[in-house]
Amino acid sequence: MAISNEKKQEIINQYARHEGDTGSPEVQIALLTADINALNEHARTHKKDHHSYRGLMKKVGHRRNLLAYLRNKDVQRYRELIKSLGLRR
Repeated sequence: MAISNEKKQEIINQYARHEGDTGSPEVQIALLTADINALNEHARTHKKDHHSYRGLMKKVGHRRNLLAYLRNKDVQRYRELIKSLGLRR
């Protein structure tokens, strides 16, 4: 269910602001989005798996808080990120 290490490293390289960057809000939001997409697919096939659904909701809340932080810190970076990730905000 979790994303593979290769996919994770690819996402980190794509959204990193500098070499070795894994903690910036952009990288964290991109990784959470990949996890959320994978969990959404799992939730569609396993409708009674409420434990995984709870984990999905926690990840959605965490991503929402990080997006709010980024929006308050730098609106331009926020807009570029949601456009590249395809989020509806």
